[in-house]
Amino acid sequence: MNVEIADTAIVYPGTVVGDGCKILDFAVVGKQPTLSPRTTAKREELPPLELGPGTIVSTGAIVFAGTRIGAGAVVGDQACVRERCEIGDDVVIGRGSLVENDSSVGPRTKIQAMVYVTAYATVEEDVFLGPCVQTSNDNYMGRTEQRHEVRKGPTIRRGARVGVGAVLCPAVEIGEEAFVGAGAVVVKDVPPRVVVVGNPARVLRDVPPQELLTSSE
Repeated sequence: MNVEIADTAIVYPGTVVGDGCKILDFAVVGKQPTLSPRTTAKREELPPLELGPGTIVSTGAIVFAGTRIGAGAVVGDQACVRERCEIGDDVVIGRGSLVENDSSVGPRTKIQAMVYVTAYATVEEDVFLGPCVQTSNDNYMGRTEQRHEVRKGPTIRRGARVGVGAVLCPAVEIGEEAFVGAGAVVVKDVPPRVVVVGNPARVLRDVPPQELLTSSE
């Protein structure tokens, strides 16, 4: 196979590396998590990490065991993908971004720099997350046992776009091809194909037809 692995990279035993992959300087792939005694994450021995053909794990990035990354994806410098994640083909995860455990990211999605994708989030295909977008999954912020039953990250549907610095609260759904403006704070579901802005986010107008993915298909 044609695989490039830097001398300073760490590849844990069992990691599945597809043809044409690049694992660059000081990257760490296939790592088992080290969990706090108080964590709510599952404790289990994880299967090996799988990297699809042509995927690049850039300088200083970390990708944990138990995750599968599709073909042609890019994990940017100093980015991190935690355990039990499903990352689709041709996904870009920008510099310094973190995709937490038990999350999924659909094909062709672009996650820009310094984005936080919380645990138990669902991001569908062709989504755009602008720089510094932040998501959350716990309305109780660590208090009460009730939180374990309702903990859930956002669901971001196909083709949705989320602007720089927006905040998505737990369990909200961003509808298909919706547009969330920069700095918006989303506290409730966003309908498909509308533009929302502000704090709390409110509907401003419809997304122009020429901006919809269906207009170019």
